[in-house]
Amino acid sequence: MTQKPQRGWLFSFIVLGLIWGSSFLFMKQSLHILTPFGIAFWRNFLGALVLIVIALAQRKTLPKTAKQWLLIWVAGLLMSGIPSALFGFAQQHVSSALAAIMNASTPLFTVLAILIAFRDEKPKPSVLIGLVVGLLGASIVLGVWSGFGQSDPLALAAIILALTCYGFGTPFIRKFVSPMGLSAESAVFVQVFTSAITLAPFYLAPLFTGTGNLFVGPLALTPVASISALGIFGTGLAYVMYFDIIAKVGSAVASSVTYITPLVGVLLGALLLGEPLNWNQAIGGLVVLLGAAITQNRIRIPGLS
Repeated sequence: MTQKPQRGWLFSFIVLGLIWGSSFLFMKQSLHILTPFGIAFWRNFLGALVLIVIALAQRKTLPKTAKQWLLIWVAGLLMSGIPSALFGFAQQHVSSALAAIMNASTPLFTVLAILIAFRDEKPKPSVLIGLVVGLLGASIVLGVWSGFGQSDPLALAAIILALTCYGFGTPFIRKFVSPMGLSAESAVFVQVFTSAITLAPFYLAPLFTGTGNLFVGPLALTPVASISALGIFGTGLAYVMYFDIIAKVGSAVASSVTYITPLVGVLLGALLLGEPLNWNQAIGGLVVLLGAAITQNRIRIPGLS
């Protein structure tokens, strides 16, 4: 009786790491047919379709007041809408491996957001040490001693802005959305649905202004399958699996999937896209993961709590 749930969550955990780790490859492939706004729109729209079907089938309660919808809309922009477009833009100029490694520093940006805007949460000394370690790792990844190397500074700025949105989004949800008492499926559905609605005018603008098309290339199988997988699996089913893991083994174990995703992203970028991995990206990525582990209290520093 006890073995089935354990196998169930472990299998879901591995699949979730593969799905979210593959998202950087999917974004790279989707750029063959879509603009960054197009990727962001379809990712959120397809994810919303999956989540509303699940929410209705399970008879989950949706928000009832305009204030609740407004707060969840803001959370959706921070956690999905804006970062999706920014990562899409950035991956026009940087490798999927670099994007995956930088994405692993999300917990560090959460700590920064707490220090800046959510001071009612008091980070422990070990968390601050982890922040410093992680930021050092990010500097190594970016190769700051050589002026960011061959990476486009604007693309790097887009990634950093996306991570900043993630950083502010997590404590924002904890403070304003979680107290609503909604199911996770309902809250995330509203997040991605409102993000899709917000992104639609930006995606459709070239069609109405006559300055371009909705698709920037022929609808080939690989990019179409990539954006479909990114929306249906990466933004829809992945969240359901994530909540299922939380229910079975807790948020601490579930959140550790962030240590798998950069490894998958780097591996797929090398194998399928032929992307090179520089020494500073490999070493810096390990330092970023170390810093994230310290901030999440997975690695304890003697004498600090």
